[in-house]
Amino acid sequence: MALLVQKYGGTSMGSVERIEHVASKVKAAVDRGHQIVVVVSAMSGETDRLIKLAKGINPRPPSRELDQMIATGEQVTISLLAMALEKIGVPARSYTGAQVAIRTDKAYNKARIQQIETERLLADCKAGIVPVVAGFQGIDDDGNITTLGRGGSDTTGVALAAALKADECQIYTDVDGVYTTDPRVEPKARRLDRITFEEMLELASLGSKVLQIRSVEFAGKYKVPLRVLSTFVEGPGTLITLDEKPSEGTMEEPLISGIAFSRDEAQLTVAGVPDRPGIAAAILGPIGDANIEVDMIVQNVGADGTTDFTFTVSRGEYERATDVAKKVVEELNAKGVRTALDICKVSLVGVGMRSHAGIAAKMFKTLASEGINIRMISTSEIKISVVVEDKYLELAVRALHKAFDLAAPST
Repeated sequence: MALLVQKYGGTSMGSVERIEHVASKVKAAVDRGHQIVVVVSAMSGETDRLIKLAKGINPRPPSRELDQMIATGEQVTISLLAMALEKIGVPARSYTGAQVAIRTDKAYNKARIQQIETERLLADCKAGIVPVVAGFQGIDDDGNITTLGRGGSDTTGVALAAALKADECQIYTDVDGVYTTDPRVEPKARRLDRITFEEMLELASLGSKVLQIRSVEFAGKYKVPLRVLSTFVEGPGTLITLDEKPSEGTMEEPLISGIAFSRDEAQLTVAGVPDRPGIAAAILGPIGDANIEVDMIVQNVGADGTTDFTFTVSRGEYERATDVAKKVVEELNAKGVRTALDICKVSLVGVGMRSHAGIAAKMFKTLASEGINIRMISTSEIKISVVVEDKYLELAVRALHKAFDLAAPST
């Protein structure tokens, strides 16, 4: 008998019929003798609907009140799933994040989990009751409801698995595992049997939508066995593991595990800033103070005592970042701010890069052969990212997928 945390996403909970299907999957695991704790998201589209309602009242709704409202989406699904389980003879009890209690900091809309009280959940499991916990939400020290940011139910699932010392955290979604890239862009994409936490962390941070990045961080930090599975298709899914052990039947790990991409990119250039020590801090300090995350950074070689400083942010932060950059321009007596929204980021990820030279050169040559110009480049030990025009995104992904032999074998 194993203690398993099963997390079901919004698509899995998208209708009464799908909720009943999830209940049948939970029952099957219980019938096999496992203790199950379930974490669920709101119905697909519900959080967006609630945010739209809020912005209809106030384009910039107060963060506390927004969290108070959007947390209700999961309150609906935990109750419905508990009802569905009881209907088929599985004792169940629903819990909000506050009822568990999942304690967080005070950062509304993107709170971080600090502590989880497990006594109530463990008592339920021991009594043969399936706890159904609301993902995406918690409570701060003052009793305010907080939410964990987009995809936060993944983080709830992994954090609960860590706190409960579960044997495995199973993330059920609408795909049957982690693929070499998005199959909607490259139909020849291949499902990976296993991938390292390090690689999955990079893929998640670079645009892969399979798992929220913080959930992967949690899993790696607390060594939580993590598996991505489909709610709708039976199969082994993808195991996310600590080690870099090669798959059976291969001599060594593939060079590249996957290609991630993101259209959620905006580029800002602060032009004509003084070319002197500390200029990067003078620009990025106010950006950081505004709680805006910067991704890629390029500073040009100085000429005539000035230089251009270019960086990227998410499109959701574009307007705020532009406002801050304009103030910086005034303070530094720079020439101005140039912006671009017609960009995307494409990234190669793989632990095999560590021991193989020439990956970057092959990537750049492949893109050049397709007439794709590179605007920015960023590298680490196991990834290479480039910014290109967004009209070339699909062409770039398919060309790189082919160049690095990532396609599923033909049958």
